[in-house]
Amino acid sequence: MEWGMANRLAQLIQPDGYALFLPVDHGYFQGPTTRLEQPRQTIEPLLPYADALFITRGVLRSSVDPDNALPVVLRVSGGTSVIGGDLANEGLTTSMEEAIRLNVAAVGISVFVGTDYEKQSLLNLSRLVNQGERYGIPVMAVTAVGKELEKRDARYLALASRIAAELGARVVKTYWCEKFDRVSGGCPVPVIMAGGPQVDTEMEVFEFVHDGMQKGAIGINLGRNIWKNDYPVPMIKALRAIVHEKATPDDAQQIFETERDRAG
Repeated sequence: MEWGMANRLAQLIQPDGYALFLPVDHGYFQGPTTRLEQPRQTIEPLLPYADALFITRGVLRSSVDPDNALPVVLRVSGGTSVIGGDLANEGLTTSMEEAIRLNVAAVGISVFVGTDYEKQSLLNLSRLVNQGERYGIPVMAVTAVGKELEKRDARYLALASRIAAELGARVVKTYWCEKFDRVSGGCPVPVIMAGGPQVDTEMEVFEFVHDGMQKGAIGINLGRNIWKNDYPVPMIKALRAIVHEKATPDDAQQIFETERDRAG
C-alpha cells in the first residue's frame, strides 16, 4: 500500500484497530434535520470523542474550524432529496481535486444494490475508486437502502458489502443486523457499523453496537443515535467505551448515566 493511502487510513483507524466516525452529512438529502439545524452547535461538543467526521464540503467549510478539526471522510455522492422520486438516483457531487484541497482522509459514497439505479451507483463507486487510488485517498462505500428498510438483513447486507469491497472500497459502512458476522465475515475490508433497527432506549443502542463489535465490525458511524439523544456527549462517551475500551452494554449504560447526571 502506498504511504499516502496507508497514512490516511491510519488517521481514521486508530492504533488499537478500531474507529468511531461521527456522521453529520444527513442534510445533503434531508435538509435541516432535527438537531442538526445548526451543524456547528451539534458538532463542536462531540469533536473530542470522535475519531473522524463524515461530512459534506459545505458543512465542513461553514461549521468546522480548520484549526480544531478531526480527520474528514468527505461525502461526495448526492443529487437527490427526500421529496424526490428515488433516493438511489445519486451521482458524484464533488471532485477528487476538491477532496485534496480540503485535505481529507477519505471520501464516502453510497451504493444502492438491488435498486433500479444499482449499475449507476456501482459504476460511480468504481470511478471514485479509480480516482482515489490515483491520489492515495481511500474510498468508504456506504451500503444504502433508501426507503426500503426491509432489505437490512444479513443476506442483503453481506451481498452489498462484498460487492463494494470487490470494486475497491477500502472501508465499507453498513447497517447492523441479526447475524452480523455473516456480513463482516464475507467482506475482506474493514466494516464500520451504521445505525441498526429503530430503538427506544440507550441500552438497545449499546446492545446492537456491542454485538456488532463482537461479530467483526471495527467501529461505528452513528449519527442520529448520538446527536438526536437528549444527552449527546454522554452518549458518545458511552459508545466510545464500547468501541475502544471493550466496554459491555451494562458498562456503557453506567457511563451514560454517570455522565448524564454530571451534565445535569
